[in-house]
Amino acid sequence: MTHDQRVNASTTARILTAVVAIVAAGSVAGCGDSPSPAETAPASARPWTPPPAGAGFDYQLGGTYPPPAGVTVVSRDREAPPAAGLYNVCYVNAYQAQPGAEQWWETHHPGLLLRDSGGDLVIDEDWDEALLDFSTAAKRAELAAVVGAWIDRCAADGFQAVEADNLDSYTRSRGMLSQEQAIRYATTLNARAHAAGLASGQKNTAELSGADARAAGFDFAVTEECAAFDECDVYTASYGDHVLVVEYTRDGFAAACDAYRGRLSIVLRDRDVSTPDSGGYVRDAC
Repeated sequence: MTHDQRVNASTTARILTAVVAIVAAGSVAGCGDSPSPAETAPASARPWTPPPAGAGFDYQLGGTYPPPAGVTVVSRDREAPPAAGLYNVCYVNAYQAQPGAEQWWETHHPGLLLRDSGGDLVIDEDWDEALLDFSTAAKRAELAAVVGAWIDRCAADGFQAVEADNLDSYTRSRGMLSQEQAIRYATTLNARAHAAGLASGQKNTAELSGADARAAGFDFAVTEECAAFDECDVYTASYGDHVLVVEYTRDGFAAACDAYRGRLSIVLRDRDVSTPDSGGYVRDAC
């Protein structure tokens, strides 16, 4: 794996100290455990700001290329460089393992891979990604150390915000993970982002919008196909016009533009979010 997936010794020591304190307090009890001190302690945050509303937007997760004219906000993978002079959102897969990364997790953090009663990995079949286990305070602390280092790297590389993907992984966990646990984990990651001077975006998961999502510390939303699923107003109710909309169909794109042109940041992309030199590349804006 890349260097930013390795947690440095001092970070690991701090997390281990926190975990010991959690265990001593008796808070690592299972699915219904109470938040740990690491999850509730306030972070010393640097200034951050959400993406501007109604901005020209591009979604470049499948590879980087020069942003088209008019684009001022771009989302890229955490291992890609940010686009110079633009507002950059850093994509981090925080709740599931990237395809092919299972062995890294097995080697370094085997207890953070979610397993069923037979010991088999629980897989998101749509994307062939193993789910990560954030079911206890101790696991959330260990997981936040790894993902938190990625978030810190996003800030160091020059990104202005982070989108932590697969917040809704609990819906694919066969009942082994809960919405409450996802919110607790998200709260820790959002505090880490703010401490690094990054805004933090809620990625999809419309059912979490509202008081719970804002209390967790999200600052804006990144939505896929909110117009196609008639969910955009759910996100605007929480974040106003600070919503980045990615549509993958012409119908969804047209609906988003008709309802929110000039208010929200809207882009049409192909589902592989490919680069212009790809035969499947699609991009449009309104």
